[in-house]
Amino acid sequence: MNDWCPEISQNGSPRYVAIADAIVRDLERGVLRAGDRLPPQRKLADLLGLDFTTVSRGYSEAQKRGLVESHVGRGTFVTAQLARASGPDPERTRDEDLTMNMPPEPRDERLLRRMREGLGYVGNNMTPLLRYQSSTGSDRDKSAAMTWLGKRGLNPSAECVAITPGAHATILAILTILADPGDTILCEAVSYPGLRAIAARLRLNLQGLPMDEEGIIPGALDCAIQEHKPRALYLTPTLHNPTTVTVPAQRRRQIADVVTAHGLHVIEDDAYGFVPSDAPAALATHAPDLTWYIGGLSKCLGGGLRLAYCTAPSSRCALSLGHALRSTAVMASPISSALATRWIEDGTADEILGYIRVESAARQAIATELLAGLEYRSAPNAFNVWLRLPEGAGRADLMGRLAGRHIGIMPSDAFTVLGSPDEHVRVCLGGSISREELRRGLLLMTNSLQPDAWVG
Repeated sequence: MNDWCPEISQNGSPRYVAIADAIVRDLERGVLRAGDRLPPQRKLADLLGLDFTTVSRGYSEAQKRGLVESHVGRGTFVTAQLARASGPDPERTRDEDLTMNMPPEPRDERLLRRMREGLGYVGNNMTPLLRYQSSTGSDRDKSAAMTWLGKRGLNPSAECVAITPGAHATILAILTILADPGDTILCEAVSYPGLRAIAARLRLNLQGLPMDEEGIIPGALDCAIQEHKPRALYLTPTLHNPTTVTVPAQRRRQIADVVTAHGLHVIEDDAYGFVPSDAPAALATHAPDLTWYIGGLSKCLGGGLRLAYCTAPSSRCALSLGHALRSTAVMASPISSALATRWIEDGTADEILGYIRVESAARQAIATELLAGLEYRSAPNAFNVWLRLPEGAGRADLMGRLAGRHIGIMPSDAFTVLGSPDEHVRVCLGGSISREELRRGLLLMTNSLQPDAWVG
């Protein structure tokens, strides 16, 4: 392999680091294999147009990572250990929770390579990233978070920003600040199941608000505030889970006017806010002094990061959030935070988000084709459809018929806060399932919903 001439990444990292990253990339692609001898350092310097010192540092960096071994008089060789570990672990690829509403997983090899390059940066900083750090995140990660939050029209001060271990943990922490057992929290009539679990754990009362095609109704919100004296309002105003409703800008201003008149705190769960390219500005831009904004990364980058970027209404509120996070979760993972920061800084995060937008739209097109004639709600970039079952079909029976299939279906029972659950199911279109597998799964589901399928 004396003729190996790597493609050096132009992502802003030092050239010597890029050489080590290129070895990782070419091992994963199969260009390099265990036992291959790399070109002499001076030869590679000439091939790449770099100075000898840069290539020497690159080989040293690769050796630190365990990628290569150098032998005086013989040269530098790829190690067998990495080559054996470079492929996917089949035990990992089988782990998937189909009850979650997941974004489509990237399959583009070029994008996956860029994502993996971020791990090289994390590996170079592994020792400090294994330390305990601030419960609200480092200055470096907060800077990246503020850049990312700018996509939603937010411009918070660093003192009001917290890096948190996912939206779920953040909601829990905020509610421990705002409410005591027995207090009431307002939310949509059908809402995020995690909120129901958190409320039950904290012994809080959830009061669902009626909705129309534009989200919660401002007049109903005003009446509920006067009647129930709630401590907070929880909302998912963009691509609401599960109905896929996006609250338009005018309705957001009306909601902001109501909560401002009553001084009611708002928890804005903007889990899907980054996914549409044309989503209305966050509710927090209309009521910044009352809104706890949560910009989770699970739906726009990946749930395994377990990260969210939160803005508190004030620096004092952010301090309280830091104390609450420390008592419940200690801190967000510095390793995940560093990876997300790297992706934001080098543009990988934007590429992931772009992929998710294109792929979710393609999957919605498949759903539109196969669900023709059925009643459902969806949106171009949503990861699911909210399907009303035809007369005679039951959600429990449908769940049983599709058990074990690679398609995530959740009944309305998991989401209903106001009234009794009806015959709706959330059908997920994302995750590891391919387009063809999705097509087969939806076809099986629609066949199961035909009238003759329910004759027993």
